Amino acid sequence: MQLQVLEKAYEARSKKVNKIETVKNLKNPMEAFEKITEYAREGYDAIEDEDKKYFLKCFGIFDKDGLTPKQFMMRVRVAGGHLNAIQAKKIGEIAKNFGQDYIDITTRAQIELRFLNIEDMPAVLNGLEEVGLTSYQTGVDNFRNIVTDPFDKDGFDNVLPSYDLLKKIEKTFLKNPDWISTLPRKFNTGISGSLANRCNVFGHDCSLVLAQKDGVYGYNMFLGGRVGMIAKNADIFLANEEEVLQAYGALIAIFQKYGFRDNRNKNRLHFLIEAVGMAEISAAIRDVAGVNFATAGDTMTQIDPVDSEHGKIQLRDGSFGVQIIVPSGIFTGSDLIKVSELSQNYGNNEIRFSVEQNIYILGVKDTAALLEDSFFTKYKNINTPYFNNLVACAGTKHCAFGVIENKEDAIEMAAYLSKAVPLESGRVRMYWSACVKGCGTHEIGDIGFEGCKAKVKGQTEDGVHITIGGKIVSEGKNGYTVIKSAPLKFSKYFVETLVLEYKKLRLKNESFEAFHDRILAQYSHAYLGFYMQLQAYLRSKNIAIDLNINKIPKTGHIEEFELFELGRKLYFALSKQEPYTAYNRFTNENPREKLIPLNKIVSDIDKNINELVFKMLDVEAKRAVVFSELLPLISLADND
Repeated sequence: MQLQVLEKAYEARSKKVNKIETVKNLKNPMEAFEKITEYAREGYDAIEDEDKKYFLKCFGIFDKDGLTPKQFMMRVRVAGGHLNAIQAKKIGEIAKNFGQDYIDITTRAQIELRFLNIEDMPAVLNGLEEVGLTSYQTGVDNFRNIVTDPFDKDGFDNVLPSYDLLKKIEKTFLKNPDWISTLPRKFNTGISGSLANRCNVFGHDCSLVLAQKDGVYGYNMFLGGRVGMIAKNADIFLANEEEVLQAYGALIAIFQKYGFRDNRNKNRLHFLIEAVGMAEISAAIRDVAGVNFATAGDTMTQIDPVDSEHGKIQLRDGSFGVQIIVPSGIFTGSDLIKVSELSQNYGNNEIRFSVEQNIYILGVKDTAALLEDSFFTKYKNINTPYFNNLVACAGTKHCAFGVIENKEDAIEMAAYLSKAVPLESGRVRMYWSACVKGCGTHEIGDIGFEGCKAKVKGQTEDGVHITIGGKIVSEGKNGYTVIKSAPLKFSKYFVETLVLEYKKLRLKNESFEAFHDRILAQYSHAYLGFYMQLQAYLRSKNIAIDLNINKIPKTGHIEEFELFELGRKLYFALSKQEPYTAYNRFTNENPREKLIPLNKIVSDIDKNINELVFKMLDVEAKRAVVFSELLPLISLADND
């Protein structure tokens, strides 16, 4: 019965197929892969158009002719972010010899090499294969790199070691022609057997998350995660590895057969679930697997990891995983070779990448000796709270979809905040995506940035949508937008407002995520965005006001109430007197009482602030009831 429902939903979306599906029918992807040696011999211009545009991407080879003429990017699969020293050295050598010594660490804990020529591709691929690495299926409609806890079995908070299970899942599809480019869309998987969420485990098409049911440890299955959407509980508990493989096999068979192939923007697993309901998908998984899997247990991966604040973490054998902060994931082959050497000299030859684009050297017994190495003058073991968890995807320099440069923008923001609002401790996850595709996972950041265009005095400039409130604890949560289309050059001043409030009001050892839930979540999105811009304007005018973001009472997210109360606080802070003698909710009690404009009390008041407060409080004029009416009065563009 469940498959009939899926069949009906599939048929409803099968009136046409998208252009990529038409391209897929031109050939078997392996035909393109087998021609790489020929292409290397004959040169870039000999490469068939459909291979440049699609088929080579099945093997992680991306044509970047539009950005770097006749050159390619290669995405190297690093399962779970786990590398050994030999593999790291080989990647570093390939980057150094063939890719201008450039490396990007990605938000799926893998590697991207750039500036590669087709003539060198056979040597690059062979070099990877020599050390057990591959670029297979790291692009387009394939199973992407599976992520897991970088510490896995070595971590004290790990309950179920998951890396070996990850490799068993990977074996199902990796280099298997039946699964190369046969999915309707890309498919992301995350698995965590740990109490701490170190791999954004709720953000994938399929998320397998540590759980307990009836005293048994296993995994709850969450499905349908994508950009802007956290995966939802499928009400399936998998008690052992065999059940995981059975359920996963059933799921991918369902997606391969019934996933939509019309509109590529709506072809991820999420949209199939949306069409038929999670209950139907879960029932279909049980049906196809032939196993009546138990209903969900208690999800246990719910802790916000604090490792980045300490720069190291003790492992089960008494040694340490030592952190290397890599701002925006920008790295070099030479430096990865150095990391390999440090791992061999001070660690146990094991290296880990994180989804926050940082690196760990495992098995370090003498951390002091390691940290004395000159390498740690270039890369910090512990940076400021703005750098420790900084994430940024490729941006316009390396990605055709990018709207803003992104990586350097993220670094510039973190550097500014480090000086403007220094924090001795704290955890502030700033995640940057250069466009709506969201490869920088901005939607789950404490403070997220999505690249866009903004207008400044009628001119189009780089901008960002600013979000806050993303969560990785509990079962995860996407953030919400507080400022749309903020000019990029002003965005650091808006964010400065938030972190100033965090610094003033945070409890001891409180993360920004917890601070948000305790204070910021009590107010409307409009109030928070307005307050960020208001305080930036006041600072630009050197107007000092003793006003915290929570100075107004909790208003039940009623914007008109928040607006009036903020107006009262501003009026009093500037004039040292109340605007009215008495109040009835969010207006003055006596409607005949006239508001005295601030400029009648404060001689040198800023004219925009005078008008702003008047519009917030005056009952005789048409009083503002939403914050958007007031934003033109506090535009930083007027000071630009």
